Amino acid sequence: MARPISVKRPKTAAERTRRVQAILDALDRMYPGVTCALTHGNAWELLVATILSAQCTDKRVNEVTPGLFRKYPTVRDFAAVSQEELARDIRSTGFFNNKAKSVIGAARKILSDFDGRVPRTMEELLTIPGAARKTANVVLGTAYGVASGVVVDTHVQRIAVRLDLSKNSDPGKIERDLIEVIPRDRWILFSHQVIHHGRALCVARKPKCAECGMNGLCYAEDKSVMAPRAR
Repeated sequence: MARPISVKRPKTAAERTRRVQAILDALDRMYPGVTCALTHGNAWELLVATILSAQCTDKRVNEVTPGLFRKYPTVRDFAAVSQEELARDIRSTGFFNNKAKSVIGAARKILSDFDGRVPRTMEELLTIPGAARKTANVVLGTAYGVASGVVVDTHVQRIAVRLDLSKNSDPGKIERDLIEVIPRDRWILFSHQVIHHGRALCVARKPKCAECGMNGLCYAEDKSVMAPRAR
C-alpha cells in the first residue's frame, strides 16, 4: 500500500519563511486570481450575502440573493422590511430569524450612523449588527481592497492547522498567527485561495492530497494516498 509523502519540518526561521513562500507560490499556481465566491454588486450586497453565508453554503446564498436584491434594491428597503417578511425571504439559508434581525439592524445602523454607506474601517464595521471580524474582513478586503486581516472561515481554520501555520483552534488566534507569517499584501488573496482550496481539494473528509500542489509541503498526519483522478 502506498504511503503518504513524508515531509521534513523546517528547523530555522529562514527555512520556515521559505516554506511559507513555497505555500504561497503553490496557491498562486493552483488558484490564480480567485476572488470571493459570493455574488454581489456593491459593499452593502456583499455585507448582506456574508451575513447570510453563516452556517450556509455560498452556493445556496447565491441562489437566494439575486431575488432578494431585486425585492430590496437599497439599504433603505432592507431597513423598512419587517423581520418576519425578510425571514421568509431568506428561510433556505438557515437561522433565518437571527439573520433577518442582523440584516435589518445592519441596514438601520448604516443609515443612522454612516449616511447609508458601508464603512471602510474595521472599528466602524464591528459596530454593525451581524458583522463580526470575519464578515468585516470579507467586506473590507473584497469590496474595498483593504487588508485589515485574514478571513478565517471553516476552510481557513482547518487548512491553517493542517499546514502547521497555526496550532490554535480559535479563529481569532488563528488569524493572529496567519498575520504574523503571511505578508500583508497577500492577506486578501491568501484568504480567497485557501477557501477555494478547502472546497476543491483539502476537503474536511478524505482530502485529495495526491492532487494537491502543496502535498510536498504539508505534514498533516492524516494525508490521503489516493491517486489523482484521470483528467
